[in-house]
Parts: sequence; C-alpha cells; structure tokens
Amino acid sequence: MKEVRFREALREAMSEEMRRDERIFLMGEEVAQYDGAYKVSQGMLAEFGDKRIIDTPISELGFAGIGVGAAMNGLRPIVEFMTWNFAVLAFDQIVNSAAKMLSMSGGQFSCPVVFRGPTATAGQLGAQHSQTWESWMGNVPGLKVISVSNPYDAKGLLKSAIRDDDPVLFMESEVMYGDVAMIPEEEYLIPIGKADVKRSGTDVTIVSYNKMMKVALSAAEELAKEGIDAEVIDLRTIRPMDYETLVQSLKKTNRMVVVEEAWPFASVSAEIAYSMQRFAFDYLDAPILRITGADTPVAYAPNLVAEFLPNPGKVIKAVKEVMYLSK
Repeated sequence: MKEVRFREALREAMSEEMRRDERIFLMGEEVAQYDGAYKVSQGMLAEFGDKRIIDTPISELGFAGIGVGAAMNGLRPIVEFMTWNFAVLAFDQIVNSAAKMLSMSGGQFSCPVVFRGPTATAGQLGAQHSQTWESWMGNVPGLKVISVSNPYDAKGLLKSAIRDDDPVLFMESEVMYGDVAMIPEEEYLIPIGKADVKRSGTDVTIVSYNKMMKVALSAAEELAKEGIDAEVIDLRTIRPMDYETLVQSLKKTNRMVVVEEAWPFASVSAEIAYSMQRFAFDYLDAPILRITGADTPVAYAPNLVAEFLPNPGKVIKAVKEVMYLSK
C-alpha cells in the first residue's frame, strides 16, 4: 500500500490508462501548461506531450463537442471541466449528443468519453459556482454518473470509467483534492454501479456520496457514543444505482436517512426514498428521512453557506427521529 492525495490518485488513473491505450487523451482548460487548475494533471504534459494533453479555450460547449466527435471516431477522450458549474454551457453536447448517440445511431456509434471535474460547494464561491449536479445528469438515459468520496474509490472508478464504452460523468470535489488515503501499489479497478458499505451497523442506514460522506461518517461516530449503531453506505455510482445494496441494508436496519448536498426537489435522495418504499416497504419501520442542501441558491457569506449545507448535527437529529418513530 502507499499514501496518495486525491489529486494524485486521479492523476495515476489517467496516466496509467494513457500508457495502456494510446487512444486516450486529456483536454480542458489549463490542463497542460498550468498543470491543471487543481494540479490533477501535474507532469502529464511532460510525459505525454501536447498531442495528448491539450489546453482548450474557455469554451465548454466547443471542447465538449470535440470530445464527443473524437469518441465517435475511435478515440477515448477525458474532458476536464474546471467546475461542473461551467459544464452547463456544454449540456447540449453531453445530453443531446453523447447520451443519445448509441440509441439514435442504432448501435453504430458508441461514445466512450469521460467528462470529469469538481461539483458542489467549495467555500465562498457564490450561487453560480456552488451547485450540485449528480441528480441533473443522473436523470438522463445513456449517461453513467459517478461521484467519489475518497482517493481509493477515485482511482479505481476513474480507471473503470475510462475503459467504459458509454459516456461517463465523473464528479469530484475541490475541497477533497488534498485528502490523503492508502491505496494499493498494484493496479486495481472498481466496478461502476456498485455501492460500498463504509461502516457496518444494525440500527439505521445512512446513505450518502461525494464529500457528504464525511458528514455521514462523522454523524455515525457520534451516534455510536450514544449506543446507536449506524450503517453508512457510499453510493459511489449515482447511475446506474445499486438498489440491491440499499435494500439489503434496510432488511438489516429497518430505517434509513439519506444525506446529500443537492437541493431537495427531484434529487438523488428523492429517488432513493421512492425506490426503497417500492422495493423494501415491508422492511421499513419508519419513514425515510432526507438531509439535503437548503432549497435556495447558495449564498456567499460563510455563515449562510454553513447553514445551507448538511452537517452531522442535522443527520444525528434525523437518525434519532427515525429511531423514535420506529418504536
């Protein structure tokens, strides 16, 4: 095992795959000469050259379209967005081209492209740069959506995403790029579409993804001090979603709280709540509760950002509520 930072795990995934397959290339704003806005691609220009590590203009719609066209013609591009908030400008290419190409061409054209970059809040970035995109993109048939919470999962899932023949949207977080974890020295892959039980428990299931996993795990540790044994599940893949792991956990705990940073309406947590009452209704001893971001644009003031976001206290309160309701 070795210790790596989140950004290094992503870099290793891309570099290992580029050494394996010369069809893979990386493009995006500042990925080459500047070594990446968050230093994820540091050193890759020196190793792979400017034909495979490509700086683009500030034109997300344009370079996303180049990525889609390249994928349709046999290459395997990785398209980096400096933030998924900027990718709004590229949604026509992602939603109307990449997602639909296999279906509209009758299977003649696949689109093996990875769109990656950070999502959600990262401090005082204001309303336009603090939005959460998993549920937006997860709504689109033809797209696979991954949202990672730690360096180990980031490397294994990014390698799987790069090898996948469908368009994959890979969500990271600016505030996690410096996170450190142990990962194997040897190559490994993590299958797309498989959630992970990060903490086993018997009393309640807490489900989350991306950086809200830190909130969920922190809440679980505090609950343990009060004798409440929480199971914590990291979705990792938003679409396709691993409903089976969620159902199996509910069979054991009979209670569920879902934690996510996104707005509550038509969110990932709303899908989970609906699906669990459909697939596992007989195992529920209490209604599923959701802890989400506030139903408002994200403010700039730090105290208002903190109020907007889920926190361990809110999760603990929800868990105690489902425990009370189940009695």
